[in-house]
Amino acid sequence: MKFLWTTIYVKDTEESITFYSNLLGLQVQKRFTAGPGVEITFMGNNTDNETLVELLADTKNKEVDFGEFISIGFAVDSIDTMLDTIKSYNIPVHNGPVETPGSKFFSIKDPNGLSVQLFQQK
Repeated sequence: MKFLWTTIYVKDTEESITFYSNLLGLQVQKRFTAGPGVEITFMGNNTDNETLVELLADTKNKEVDFGEFISIGFAVDSIDTMLDTIKSYNIPVHNGPVETPGSKFFSIKDPNGLSVQLFQQK
């Protein structure tokens, strides 16, 4: 069995695409209308074995609340470089950076309030 995607309800598709592409390097793989007022965008890195991020926008449901107990994580080459990058976009650090014997990580919020963890394996 393969884990295919994680769905994120978004308030603004364009703002979310910009966040995930500019900051995290994901590319739009597929984008389509899935019914009246509903748009779906799949984002990833064009690899066969990756899990995609699905952005789902519904004009009938603009309220999004993820709470504090769910996050998505991305591997990065350098936490220090990513900290500089998010500062250049004026994105505040939500949590961290935290350093453990084998890793460093911190969290930010995406435009919809979802916690995004950036993780560096040492």
